[in-house]
Amino acid sequence: MSAAAQTLPLGQVIWRPRVNPWAIAATVSIAAFVEVLDTSVANVALPYIAGGLGASYDDSTWVLTSYLAANAIVLPISGWLAEMIGRKRYFMLSLSIFTLSSLACGLAPNLPLLLLFRAVQGVGGGGLQPMAQAILNDTFPPEQRGQAFALYGVTAVLAPTVGPMLGGWITDSYSWRWIFFITLPAVALALYLTHALVEDPPFLHRLKRGGIKVDYIGISFLALGVGSLQVLLDKGQEDDWFGSHFITTLIITATICLISLVIWEWFRKEPIIDVRMFKSFNFAAANLMMFMMGFMLFSTLVLIPEFLQTLMGYTAELAGLVLSGGGVILLVMMPIVGRLTSKIQARWLIATGWLCMAIGLFYSAHQIDLFVSFKFAMWLRVAQVVGIGFLFVPITAAGYIGIPEEKGNSVSGIINFMRNIGGSIGTSVVTTMIVRRAQYHQQILVGHITRGTPAYRSALHGLSSKIAHSGLRAVDARDQAIARFYELVHRQGGALSYMDIFWVLGALCSVMFVLAFFLKKNDPGAGGQVAAG
Repeated sequence: MSAAAQTLPLGQVIWRPRVNPWAIAATVSIAAFVEVLDTSVANVALPYIAGGLGASYDDSTWVLTSYLAANAIVLPISGWLAEMIGRKRYFMLSLSIFTLSSLACGLAPNLPLLLLFRAVQGVGGGGLQPMAQAILNDTFPPEQRGQAFALYGVTAVLAPTVGPMLGGWITDSYSWRWIFFITLPAVALALYLTHALVEDPPFLHRLKRGGIKVDYIGISFLALGVGSLQVLLDKGQEDDWFGSHFITTLIITATICLISLVIWEWFRKEPIIDVRMFKSFNFAAANLMMFMMGFMLFSTLVLIPEFLQTLMGYTAELAGLVLSGGGVILLVMMPIVGRLTSKIQARWLIATGWLCMAIGLFYSAHQIDLFVSFKFAMWLRVAQVVGIGFLFVPITAAGYIGIPEEKGNSVSGIINFMRNIGGSIGTSVVTTMIVRRAQYHQQILVGHITRGTPAYRSALHGLSSKIAHSGLRAVDARDQAIARFYELVHRQGGALSYMDIFWVLGALCSVMFVLAFFLKKNDPGAGGQVAAG
């Protein structure tokens, strides 16, 4: 399929695809949605996978870790791979690998093979998100780019919300194997439509291909560094961080390899990751904000369901329904913000998003307690995520400001990598904080219910008497009363730990709010162009 072109008065040629760009947008968004969905759909199926394959639950968690580690390694070099073999060809190759490995995962007879196929699936999935974003950036004219990114943004922020609910329903109703089979028709359709509709713009054909020297040292640093980082983030809390020699070794490995990677790539003529783009303040700030957006999105996705299930007694399905309100809000807001990007400077929209998130998180810290209703919990979730609707599209657009168009593939790969790593770090940080802060608050609360405390003695006597009226002996009634007090302290300490985390997240959003005003002015509707003056 040949490309259409428009010639400007000065002789400049603007490439445009021959087919309707929204057909291309729908095609690549299907692929991106399925890939993001697959990172979260398996979470709730782990107990079923462990039981079905005769493995322990701890061993089954490697089903998530193997995918995320392989995915994280591929993301930052996806732009280099696209330049080397062609973007459309690389996108189709990624789709093919993802499809075949999904089928293999569903048919895996044992856990080791499932882990192998999940790693291969992560390699295929790593090229889908950044290439989908890069294709959208080149397919649409500047004035429509925001709406195109909004469509992609829906897939990136809605899929993690839908994934756990869908995974739970599939495993309860059918078999865990169907969480891998269910995506096959959608990915196969995306593969066919990509072949039929998607095309590479002319400037990609001008990029050097063939004869590119493979940077084995850089790839080695990347694989070891990012792989170690992803594994330690997934397993750190489980293995008590520095209390584990395994986690300590991973921390040292990740630190040395990632620092070495940046130094090595900075001085390399043809880097697999163009770290020199970070010399642009706008690009660096956009990546930091995308990292923080992933941090906030995935950490709050963990916080609300875990609070409701561990402290309020909600089922996984009911806790998932609480998240659905936020998903609906994002579904409505993304297209609206996409249109606003062509009328309002990106930095004002970004500042609005961070301000809304900070207010929502501070409000959650103030209002959340052990007596919240289902309806109020849903509104808290809406308050937390409404700001994300103002963030995803403008931050993505801001990342391209001032960057040459031939670097678009690399920009997409790095931005998506930062969002995913932000999500992994956010999840790891909040799960650790929940445990540590809960222990701290329990220690403080226990100090107020000693035998020497009159109020505690009075309450214990009253509760013991009530329990004794049910027919228990006085000694047994007293033991049960003490157990109930301990349970109350445990729940209250847990609730206080969630409040602490929401305060911290709100403070981080406030810092990002200030940073937004330092972004360069852009000309709304002019894509990555910096505003004059």
